[in-house]
Amino acid sequence: MKIIELHKDSRMFEEAVNVFWGQWGNEDNYRFYHDCIFHSCGTEADLPRFYIAVREGDIIGTYALLRNDLNSRQDLYPWLACLYVHPDQRGEGIGSILLDHALREAHKKGYNWLYLTTDLEGYYEKYGWTHSTGAIGPSGDSMKVYQKRTSI
Repeated sequence: MKIIELHKDSRMFEEAVNVFWGQWGNEDNYRFYHDCIFHSCGTEADLPRFYIAVREGDIIGTYALLRNDLNSRQDLYPWLACLYVHPDQRGEGIGSILLDHALREAHKKGYNWLYLTTDLEGYYEKYGWTHSTGAIGPSGDSMKVYQKRTSI
C-alpha cells in the first residue's frame, strides 16, 4: 500500500474526487468536493491536503487535513477529516496506518495537535484520541471534538 498526497501526485485526481464525494457527498455537492480537492492541489499553503491509500492501482482509503471541518471551532486546527477504508480492506489495520500517517504529516507541518469530530463511539479512543471539547455543526447540532498530540 502506498499513501499519496494529491498535492504532490494528482494522477488519480478524478478517481480520488469520486471516492471522497462518494463517501461524504450527496447528489447536489459533487462540485464542492471537486473544487476543494482541486484548489488543495494548487496551493503552496500547508492546508488543506487530501491523501489516498492505493493498493494495486485501486484507492482503498482516504483522509484529509483541513483548516476547518465545517464546525464552530475555528480556533482549532488542523482537522483530520474524511478517514475512510474500503469495506473489503477493513480489519487489516489500514485505518490505524492512515491515522498514524496523518499525525506524522501534521507534525511535519509544525502542528502539535490534530483534531477531529465523529459520531463513532470507541473507534478513535482505541488509538489514543481523547474527547477534549465540543463544537456546533452547520445544522446547529452539538459535536464531540477529539484531539491527539502529533508527536507519535
